[in-house]
Amino acid sequence: MENFLLPINLFTTRRRFNDFNSDDMHFGDISESRLKNEFGLVNISNRVDPYSLTRLTTFDNPQSMFAGNYASIRRGEKISIHQCAQLLFEEMQVISLPYSFIGPYRHLINKMLKHFQFSRGSDFTDHTLNSAYRDKILSNYATNQTRSVLHNNLSLYIDYDNKVFPDNKLEDLRSSLLDSVLPKFNSLLTDKINGMGVTVHDIYATKIDILRLDINNYGWKASVRFTGQDHFGLDITDIKKKKFNQFRFFKIWFILQRLDKFGFRPFMTNMEAVINIEGKR
Repeated sequence: MENFLLPINLFTTRRRFNDFNSDDMHFGDISESRLKNEFGLVNISNRVDPYSLTRLTTFDNPQSMFAGNYASIRRGEKISIHQCAQLLFEEMQVISLPYSFIGPYRHLINKMLKHFQFSRGSDFTDHTLNSAYRDKILSNYATNQTRSVLHNNLSLYIDYDNKVFPDNKLEDLRSSLLDSVLPKFNSLLTDKINGMGVTVHDIYATKIDILRLDINNYGWKASVRFTGQDHFGLDITDIKKKKFNQFRFFKIWFILQRLDKFGFRPFMTNMEAVINIEGKR
């Protein structure tokens, strides 16, 4: 009876890696009139008007009790596109606090905002992000979570007499993963306040590889690599949702990414974790 050759790819999502054609990877492609008329993005910032490139004052600030008074007078100074973008990014840094005020990953959001501002769309990797990904994989114990499905099916099919995982059971193992819940940062509470829910949330593409599988008379131990990739970008569907377009953080993000005068480039967020799974005979 044959064992499969290692390392081996067990699973890859239908959504592909490096999908630069997806809408959330577009940038600088929407006009001011469309942003205002189709998406209702009129009052964007408390500090600047990104359309007129004007610094806001108390009379202009959409959050102020004086907003709308002397409507024909623009009391703020004119600023450059670069200055306006800088002020918008500074504002995003400040208002990101409610999304990331607890836990070891809370600083990731500011790292990723800096990357958004200066990287020109290059991929983002970070050891803290990898740690968060690994912790997310290890923290889920429900029977339909991917790690549990792997454990249960490896235990089910291992041939202890020949010390192999039969090659003819490989497709059964792969099929079991199709119905499992892949790791993502969408917990009802924790990911909403540790920064991961806003920086990553739903991981766009995932692949799972078995790197090593050791079998003896008493049990087995596998080394499994999870690779995830998300898009740090907003698409049109996102901004039309109330949970996004009611908050300044996401409105500013969308404007910086999609308004034709800015066009800051979204980027791929890459993460990887190698975990050990083991079982007894």
